Amino acid sequence: QVQLVDSGGGLVQAGGSLRLSCGASGRTFSRYTMGWFHQAPGKEREFVAAISWNGRTTDYADSVKGRFTASRDNAKNTAYLQMNSLKPADTAVYYCVADGSGRWPLRNAIAYDYWGQGTQVTVSS
Repeated sequence: QVQLVDSGGGLVQAGGSLRLSCGASGRTFSRYTMGWFHQAPGKEREFVAAISWNGRTTDYADSVKGRFTASRDNAKNTAYLQMNSLKPADTAVYYCVADGSGRWPLRNAIAYDYWGQGTQVTVSS
């Protein structure tokens, strides 16, 4: 069992930056694909980014590519999402996710076994 705690959200003006963190407890973190989804009010959860277990491969939604960067520090059991050039359209609750299946890429929410509680990101125009 893996428990995820995501944090780092906040209020920022358009063009600003935030870094989300996802701390994991449990075992085998180093072999888990980590990712992020977001959900705006009244909308379904959407894929944002993912990073492979060894950090060598990343995948990004087209809407965030070039602006967001996923990374991880397996020694600290922590994954990160650096969000730059934020836009009002990025406003949503962001969820850290984890999957231990080894499958890649993973863009479907159902593929992820573990979810953080969510952290709010609000970008003002």
